Amino acid sequence: MSKPANEWTALTLTQACAAIHKGEFSPLEFTHACLERIETLEPRLNAFLHIAGEAALAQAAKTDPASPLPLPIAVKDVLTVENMPCTCGSKILEGFVPPYTATAVKRLQEAGAIVIGKTNTDEFAMGSSTENSAYRVTHNPWDLSRVPGGSSGGSAAAVAARLVPAALGTDTGGSIRQPASFCGLTGLKPTYGRVPRYGLVAYGSSLDCAGVLAQSAEDAALVFSLMAGHDPLDATSADVPLPALTLKVEGSLPLRGLRIGVPQEYFISGIQPGVERTVKNAIEQLSHLGAEVQQVSLPHTEYALPVYYIIAPAEASANLARFDGIRYGPREQAESLWEVYIRTRGRRFGAEVERRIMLGTYALSAGYYDAFYGQAQKARTLIRRDFEQVFEQVDLIAAPVAPTTAFPIGAHGDDPLAMYLEDIFTLPANLAGVPGLAFPVGFDENGLPVGLQLMGPHFREDLLLQVAHAYQQTTDWHLKRPPIDNK
Repeated sequence: MSKPANEWTALTLTQACAAIHKGEFSPLEFTHACLERIETLEPRLNAFLHIAGEAALAQAAKTDPASPLPLPIAVKDVLTVENMPCTCGSKILEGFVPPYTATAVKRLQEAGAIVIGKTNTDEFAMGSSTENSAYRVTHNPWDLSRVPGGSSGGSAAAVAARLVPAALGTDTGGSIRQPASFCGLTGLKPTYGRVPRYGLVAYGSSLDCAGVLAQSAEDAALVFSLMAGHDPLDATSADVPLPALTLKVEGSLPLRGLRIGVPQEYFISGIQPGVERTVKNAIEQLSHLGAEVQQVSLPHTEYALPVYYIIAPAEASANLARFDGIRYGPREQAESLWEVYIRTRGRRFGAEVERRIMLGTYALSAGYYDAFYGQAQKARTLIRRDFEQVFEQVDLIAAPVAPTTAFPIGAHGDDPLAMYLEDIFTLPANLAGVPGLAFPVGFDENGLPVGLQLMGPHFREDLLLQVAHAYQQTTDWHLKRPPIDNK
């Protein structure tokens, strides 16, 4: 074998697949190595809500080494996996074990992937730090006193700490891209409808996207290519052919002819200086690779935050009505059916979920629907139109992922608005339904990862991944590892 077992988990997903295909180690041996690392580091990270060690080893023993993806992955605990708990980070689903597997997960399993466990998440994916989980707070491997981002913080922490080579997340308003940025990873939010939502527990049905967190664009491309595509079980699934995702870097100027727009609205007052500096340096590097960079405008960006926090809670208030103590999870006892509803929902939903349900119910109520929800949908149309017009001028948009790097645990605990502002640069892509990719481009003054965000036209994930891959062939930020092993 070319590497000792304790070094296998340092490999990227692509490298690990190639090593297994060559017979350097087996899927079972690699799964053992991941579980040993999880046992060592998980007590400090709290990345997982459920570790399926025995099931993963049993599956790994049967996995064909020649499969496209013959290695373990982790799955955010809002995607169902048959015979594995699915709590959505909430006490209202405590003990719930779904009888079916989400299409995205099932497709990866059919390609050889071994689900090693379910990762921590903000309750029902409502949050930007993974502090809203009803079970535990996840820690950032780069600095254990800081958040990993959210709501896919458990998946991000697991991949960043090299517990698994890749993990699935979901992105409703930035929940893949922001944790990717905070943890020094590559995170892909596909076009809305590109990856099936069947088996994804709904938060905001018109916004939710399943995607991947991995070390590199090459890794993300492999996972994405295996789970994307039309699904008859999902009415919102898009029947659009998937372009070839063979990533190549040709010549000294591989991005020659590519037009990249930089929106002036994304460089606002209050952005952390280290973030702004690092992002602008990365955009300059893309220019050195041959891209033509120009300033563009997305004039309705300022409305994205209030629009999102009307539409998403409105959809959440409808989607979460099904969790009432009758059909799913534990039930609080009471003398009347109405009291069962009140007690179960009142005691088992967390504060942030209750806040968004109330916001959404208010926005949909008689007398306020037109003033709030109706107006928000009109503004959403304007935001989408902004993107369509800009993509007539440029091929891609480059911008920061978040205004700051990973902040200390508890920093925004008493200020929900400050927490909501962490998603200010990622929300527009969800409202417009366009794909977004975050990837590491350096560090701030505190040694914390900074990510660059690329956004593209609908169904052009291939272009996003190609540009990030070209960047990653000339830099090594994506190969940097957090110092958790030295602590």
